[in-house]
Amino acid sequence: MVAANGEGPHLIRSFLAIELPAAIFRRLQEVQKDLKLSSADVRWVHTEKIHLTLKFFGNIEEIKVDPIIQSIGDPVRKTPPFSLSVRGMGAFPNVRNPRVIWVGLVDGTGVLIPLQKDMDASFEKLGFPSEDRPFQPHLTLGRVKSNRGREDLIKSLEKHREEEFGDFVVERLVLFRSDLKPTGPIYTPLREVRLGGQ
Repeated sequence: MVAANGEGPHLIRSFLAIELPAAIFRRLQEVQKDLKLSSADVRWVHTEKIHLTLKFFGNIEEIKVDPIIQSIGDPVRKTPPFSLSVRGMGAFPNVRNPRVIWVGLVDGTGVLIPLQKDMDASFEKLGFPSEDRPFQPHLTLGRVKSNRGREDLIKSLEKHREEEFGDFVVERLVLFRSDLKPTGPIYTPLREVRLGGQ
């Protein structure tokens, strides 16, 4: 497909993700507000934009959208809705040297990681290489930009290390388009697939 200006295919930045319910957003917002009191130099993610990314595709041609969704039809149909717990807080590479602040996800049913692996194998057949690192389900709260206020931030992270944010049932996966704007990314749902062939 050639763009109207004749410059070749129109590319869209996209990713597949699990959305969070409003109640979890509210809890994340409360804790993020507390962490902000540390005055650390962190680029915080808008809580309503936080989601669990299952696969980041980068820039793809629009004609790839349908093949991506079709390729995961089988694993998604075979997987019934399942529950996830949003629990715990930490940082990459570690809490003493925080670069990325994350909230943990606990998959008590053991469904999420095999599903992600199956889908990744399908995406590989479409030409999207699988990640080098093993899939670690987490939600990114913020990215540390400098050492300012680091000790206070570390104390806050320790305080919330065992935080419980709530449970929710995953019933669908959403393929999003991401448009990068100066005010932050704008996410637009392109397609959704429901688990268990609902």
